[in-house]
Amino acid sequence: MGDLSATYLGHATAQIEGGGARLLTDPLLRPSLFRFLRRRHAVPDLELRGLDAVLISHVHHDHLDLPSLRRLSRQTPLVVPRGSARLLAREGFTAVEEVTPGGSFSFGGLTVEVTPAVHTAERRGTDAPPSLGYLVRDGAASVYFAGDTELFDGMAEISDDLDLALLPVWGWGPTLGPGHMNPGQAAAALRLLRPKRAVPIHWGTYTPAGAPRIWPWMSETPAAEFAGQARGLYPETEIIVLEPGQSIAARRT
Repeated sequence: MGDLSATYLGHATAQIEGGGARLLTDPLLRPSLFRFLRRRHAVPDLELRGLDAVLISHVHHDHLDLPSLRRLSRQTPLVVPRGSARLLAREGFTAVEEVTPGGSFSFGGLTVEVTPAVHTAERRGTDAPPSLGYLVRDGAASVYFAGDTELFDGMAEISDDLDLALLPVWGWGPTLGPGHMNPGQAAAALRLLRPKRAVPIHWGTYTPAGAPRIWPWMSETPAAEFAGQARGLYPETEIIVLEPGQSIAARRT
């Protein structure tokens, strides 16, 4: 039973491990998406057998990716927004739990609290599901996975003692639509969340074909800009930029 840690796997996918349990967030584990989005890095090696649960933040295709989920055992517990379970039931998954903000449950020595997010997500085959975040605790440390969300005042209520925040700082295109945070907004979120450490996610993993030539900044700038703005807005948080496959302990030692 090791200390709580997170391994960044690219886009919004992270493995959170501790308390004898392994959780996976929003698995997107393939080299391309929608044909025109290409992954910059190889998919990191990941043991998919024996996962204790998969946490899905919302139903957009880059977060609830059926081809990636099909790589899992159909008995893997899936935690999904209310109104989306039938989409997974059609795929043969037998342990699907629908949740809403305020819910909580445990896997091994980990407690998971369902938190709100401000992000509109619709998808055929679902029934107006909410968007969610998740706060994972092992009794000694905590990790907040924000999913996709705008900056919102309720972030201040998520935790009184947050060790590590996994915060989205961009998307996959040259512009951002509503319901996302840019680097400056993600840096402003630190003042509400007050985490000891933060890792930028949801940036630079998948980019449109030709993006390295047309928009080269997309592969590097969002995380660097987040780190720079964070130093000015909330220097109490240590910013760590991870490449896919790299890990971080939730608690500073």
